[in-house]
Amino acid sequence: MVTSTATWAYRDAFHESFGRTYFRRFGDSLVSSIGVGTYLGDPTDEVDERYHESIVKALESGINVVDTAINYRCQRSERVVGGAVREADVERDAVLVSTKGGFVPFDGERPANPGQYVQSEYVDSGIVDPDDLVSGCHCIVPGYIADQLDRSLDNLGLDHIDLYYVHNPETQLVQKSHEEVYDQLEATFELLERRADEGDIQHYGVASWECFRVGPGHDSYLSLSEVVGRARSAAKTVGNAATHFRAIQLPFNVHMADAFTVEGQSSADGTVSTLALAHQADLDVFTSASILQGDLTSELPDEVAAKLAGDSVVQQAINFARSAPGVTSSLVGMSRPEHVEENVAAGTFDPMGADAFDSTFE
Repeated sequence: MVTSTATWAYRDAFHESFGRTYFRRFGDSLVSSIGVGTYLGDPTDEVDERYHESIVKALESGINVVDTAINYRCQRSERVVGGAVREADVERDAVLVSTKGGFVPFDGERPANPGQYVQSEYVDSGIVDPDDLVSGCHCIVPGYIADQLDRSLDNLGLDHIDLYYVHNPETQLVQKSHEEVYDQLEATFELLERRADEGDIQHYGVASWECFRVGPGHDSYLSLSEVVGRARSAAKTVGNAATHFRAIQLPFNVHMADAFTVEGQSSADGTVSTLALAHQADLDVFTSASILQGDLTSELPDEVAAKLAGDSVVQQAINFARSAPGVTSSLVGMSRPEHVEENVAAGTFDPMGADAFDSTFE
């Protein structure tokens, strides 16, 4: 479990190598503002080996945030993350490990008949009711998430998960109403509140792709205020004094800055951006797609690049994402050890100040 003592000791060992605000608050702990992502890559032993080496190197170089999901690379990413965390010369309690549940995962490799696999593994076994399965691949009801959480714990081989996300709940809106999705989230939040009490997870949240980047008129929109309210209701139902709902994850980069620019979330102060509302709600924000899955490795808009510190386009792109107000950590895919050094070095530069960041949108 991520602890204040272990993360502060980790910070003390590394902070002199990094720029201003490289380590940031996560509750009473400290985490690096650059994290390891594990989404990309084929489900092969070769990629497993590269990820393992990369994660160990990152953890021993000043990155203590590692993010994955049960469906990433057919459950292989979770298994590699667990092994790397155990092998790295770093205290387990100094590392924030996050994973996600929602998409139906394959096991080890993509099956020849995916539909048949889902039917036999999840529907025929009674784990998933067909009415709860959206697009043949996504489910967020409590029973299914409980199953996925147990599998993630087994995959990781860790005693607990520091941050567990409900993965892309907006996927449910293809077949369900907004109210039905909020109801499903609240029921699943009750499960996660109980699992937090039991020590299986420390915190939970929602990982998204689109729902927090669009306005209320969009088909994929979800109200963050409503989601937070449902988490608080879940905590009350379970009997917890406060909710364990701690964070959201969303894409953020030069070309996907909607969480900062789109004022689509309702708050006591009126309509605000998702980043602003997350700050008001005391939520941590973890950004995905920080280098747009590699698309920002060759070019940034000149007017933006001129304001960003970094020795490479990759470092500048990373520093843009972690300069956004309210961002706790920006995730970067690191499936190759040779990329780790460059990504870590992005943290040796100071992020943009608030005025400089604002000016990139003028």
